[in-house]
Amino acid sequence: MAIEIANGKVAAFRPLGNDTADLQVGLISPQFVDLQVNGGGGVMVNSQPTPDGLRAIAAAHRSCGTGAILPTVITDSHDVIEAAAEAALATQGEPGLAGLHIEGPHLATERRGTHDAARIRPLDLKTVSLVERLRAANLPVMITLAPELADPDLFARLVASGAIVSGGHTQATAEETRTALDRGLGCFTHLYNAMPPMTSRAPGILGAALNSDAHAGIIVDGIHVTWDMIRIALRARPRKGLTFAVSDAMATVGGPNHFNLYGQKIFVRDGALINAEGSLAGAHIDLVKSLANLVNHVGLPLDEAIEMVCDIPCRVMGLPAPALPLGCAVTDLNILTNDFRKLDIS
Repeated sequence: MAIEIANGKVAAFRPLGNDTADLQVGLISPQFVDLQVNGGGGVMVNSQPTPDGLRAIAAAHRSCGTGAILPTVITDSHDVIEAAAEAALATQGEPGLAGLHIEGPHLATERRGTHDAARIRPLDLKTVSLVERLRAANLPVMITLAPELADPDLFARLVASGAIVSGGHTQATAEETRTALDRGLGCFTHLYNAMPPMTSRAPGILGAALNSDAHAGIIVDGIHVTWDMIRIALRARPRKGLTFAVSDAMATVGGPNHFNLYGQKIFVRDGALINAEGSLAGAHIDLVKSLANLVNHVGLPLDEAIEMVCDIPCRVMGLPAPALPLGCAVTDLNILTNDFRKLDIS
């Protein structure tokens, strides 16, 4: 197919015919959608929970091929989480900012990963009321918590608000997970990571998640989860279209090779971000690289891989389906070579 571009916009889609294309590309698609973005462009949501902070993070990811993000505020004081919520409300409807992901602080300490143990606390009315206020303003919200530790009544209020309640950083058993699913748990946060290992007699939250019809995110950098385990997870789901890729990106994506988190300076080393305790501290990857990994390392067909970085995340959050309409700006597209390098033709 040929795409005709005039004045920086898509003017026509048509068969190539006998034309000679000006640019040889492997894939043209809408920009991707990432539901777990802690930072980018040298900025972390937690360190700069302001409208300008969220805009800077969105701009950094847009330059890497992700057109819409859920800025993700991780475990912190209620004041920081509330500031991030106010920033999300202030930027609601702006390009690239699709809502808010609150990851913690209502987690299992044993599975906290890089989250600050001193700031982890039970699900409380403050958080629930904040989420209800965001949802009353029609802001898409995902909240990650340990379902086995959540007060049932407060959990029910989160579900009733229309927020996507996601299980993560958790010690939940399979039975506890199935109970939470029955009560409205709708998603799982970064499969495998911050979850107990699945064994033959203790499937845990991971086994229950894989067998469920709920959506689940997964980090596709080959560091958080090996390629073999990603293949196993995708084959284990009841059907296609349930699992999506997230970056779990930190400030280093589109930014410098280090950032500060909870007073620690964390550097990129061999593609990984590791804190002083030896735990993974988020990821240094974007969704274009995740797409390449899904095709080249996991072995997915291109159409299934694109769904995981584009269509499925939109369905999870009730966002408009991605499209390539006539008249859209070239800057709204991902134009990739056959080896998934992003081309800039603006």
